[in-house]
Amino acid sequence: MRQVFHAELESISDQLVDMTRLARSAMARATTALLDADLHLAEDVIAGDRQLDLSRERLDALAVDVLARQQPVATDLRIVVTALRMSADLERMGDLARHVAKVARLRYPSSAVPAPLRAHVLEMGQVAERIVAKAGSVIAARDIDMAVTLEQDDDAMDELHRRLFTVLSTHDLPTETVVDLTLLGRYYERFADHAVSLARRVVYLVTGEYHTEASVDHDANEDDPSLAMLRRD
Repeated sequence: MRQVFHAELESISDQLVDMTRLARSAMARATTALLDADLHLAEDVIAGDRQLDLSRERLDALAVDVLARQQPVATDLRIVVTALRMSADLERMGDLARHVAKVARLRYPSSAVPAPLRAHVLEMGQVAERIVAKAGSVIAARDIDMAVTLEQDDDAMDELHRRLFTVLSTHDLPTETVVDLTLLGRYYERFADHAVSLARRVVYLVTGEYHTEASVDHDANEDDPSLAMLRRD
């Protein structure tokens, strides 16, 4: 029975790592669709978000089943409870990649990103990919030292976001472009924030203590009604 239990705990961890790979792939493809005005790829990212949703549903079902049958305690309990929170973060990351793809679809056949800002948005996409890949490694190895370094990657994303906002507020750009890039900057920033949240949960899992988190309510910001037009399925 204990062997089955530990196999289930390993399965929970493996599924979380797989979800980080799905989130990374989704954001990478969404960024490419955005910069290349690739409608087919954008539609693929939007439709593919369901795969991450299903992954969360399967993981959550397993976690609840383990709680009910095994009644874990101490570290084992933290693994299961933390996994439920992590799966929510990863699902939101998939949603944010979908939002980027929706901007690409909305502006097709044009690109939503003007030529002078393409390199900047590409860098934001690359930072997003790097940080979620590192989050996957943190989850797999329960490496709290690596978890701390994710804060630095998040700082890099925050700086890119600030620089983008400065450009938008100081240059004469079409209103449509300003709106698109304001939303895109927010999507990339929130994606990185969720990856940091994953790392902080690993610290809690290993140490039993929470790393201080920002007080911002992620879901409240992401579900702002002003974003609704970009979220039509």
